[in-house]
This record gives sequence, C-alpha cells and structure tokens, in this order.
Amino acid sequence: MLRTALNQSVRKLSGTCSSIKCNRLEGKIAVVTGSTDGIGLSIAKRLAQEGAKVVISSRREANVKKAIEELKSEGLQATGIVCHVGKAEDRKRLFEKTKADFGGLDILVSNVAVNPVMSTVMDTAEEAWDKIFDVNVKATYLLMQESLPLLKCSKSPSIVIVSSIAGYQPFSLLGVYSISKTALLGLTKVTADELACDGIRVNCIAPGIIMTKFSKAIYETEGAHETAVSNISMGRLGQPDEVAGTAAFLASDDAAYITGETIVVAGGMKSRL
Repeated sequence: MLRTALNQSVRKLSGTCSSIKCNRLEGKIAVVTGSTDGIGLSIAKRLAQEGAKVVISSRREANVKKAIEELKSEGLQATGIVCHVGKAEDRKRLFEKTKADFGGLDILVSNVAVNPVMSTVMDTAEEAWDKIFDVNVKATYLLMQESLPLLKCSKSPSIVIVSSIAGYQPFSLLGVYSISKTALLGLTKVTADELACDGIRVNCIAPGIIMTKFSKAIYETEGAHETAVSNISMGRLGQPDEVAGTAAFLASDDAAYITGETIVVAGGMKSRL
C-alpha cells in the first residue's frame, strides 16, 4: 500500500512538473534523431515546448509527418526529414535541411539505436554486431562530426547522446547492444574533452527501463514486468517524458558548466561500472 501511494505521488509530481512552461531554449535550433516515437519524440517535444525549433527525423516518411503534425498541433515549431543515420547521404540532407529551414544548429540529440537480436554475446552473429555498432556507435560519432560546422557557429552548442542503463549493467539477452551503449559512455568522455576548446558541451543520458515500444520485450509479460521492477528502487518503470526533462536540462544554459557527464535516469537501478 505504501509503495502504491508513493508511486501515485511521484506520478502526480511528474505530471505537474511537465506542465510547467520554461523558455530555457528560446531561439535555439535542435536536431533529434529517431524522434518519431518513444524517448526521441518526447525529447523533441520537450525541447520545442521550451522554445526550440526542432528537426524531427527517422527512417519512415509517414512517421516523420505524423510527429511533425503532432508538434505543430500544439503550436510548436518543427520540421522534419527522413534520415537513416547509417547512410551518409541521409545525414548530409538532415543538416542541410536544418540550415535551410532554421538557419543553423545549437543542439544535437543522438537518440537512434537498434537491437536486431535477443541473444547472448557469444551467440550473436557477426552481421548483428556490425549493424548494432554501425548505428548505435559509429553513426553517433559521424553525426557529431558532421554537425560541427553548424555547432561551431552557435553561441551555446550542446550535444546530448542517449545511451542506456545497459551500458552500466548489461542485460544478458541484450549483450552486444549493452556493449554498444557502454561504448557511448566512452565516446561522451573523449569527445567532451576534445570539443571543449570549441565551446561545445557533450553529455549523455542513460535511461533505465522506459515504457516504449523499443523496450517492450523487457516488461510486456507479467513475469518480466515483476522482474524488471524488482531491480528498481522506485518500484516502477520510467516514462519517456522523464528522460526528456533531463535532455532539456543538459541542452540548456542551466547546464553550462557540465560536460563529459552521464546522467542516469533509471529510478535507482544500479548504475556503476
């Protein structure tokens, strides 16, 4: 009963906080990859709610259009483009459209991730290794590299990488995915140091088990849900909006003296290497 009451209080508080209107990102321009559903869409929406002009992107045109319509229906500023982050031409068009539509770039959120298999590390085929690392790690690096000409023109540029709690505490059947997410923690540290001289901050978010389609397999059955929640101090799964608030903070001037850090948004799950 106490746990239930606490969970209800947390949800009410979360709802209240999300309704607060901030203008921390007024005038800023943001690109969010994988932003037509789940955590990515919530991040894009939150950045726009705080005043940013947002560029939506994902692999499917219908999903991009739907997400743009959703944001615009709320009076938010958004445009979008189809972008498979593993394709050089798509990444090029993404940044060209960002500059053409909005004139520059202040915030890059690299959110796209794939996990084509549920298997242990030693049972994962080479093709799956290649796909996971090409999209989750290599494409993140390339997006960062290719965004630099625009970010260097910004007065307060920021990069936010979305990793995972799996980067700290691997899931047995998400072995290679977990390794790729650990790699993003290292990418954050190294690039934050390299880009500090250009005034570009690089930070990371490690979400826990968030209720999205992507993580559905972890919690969709009653047994899986109970197992997942048993490892969470707060006794509940997270919501995409709870990750979005952290992204907005890291992208804002409230985090002006923060770089090279990873914020774990996981309800108290163990999160140390």
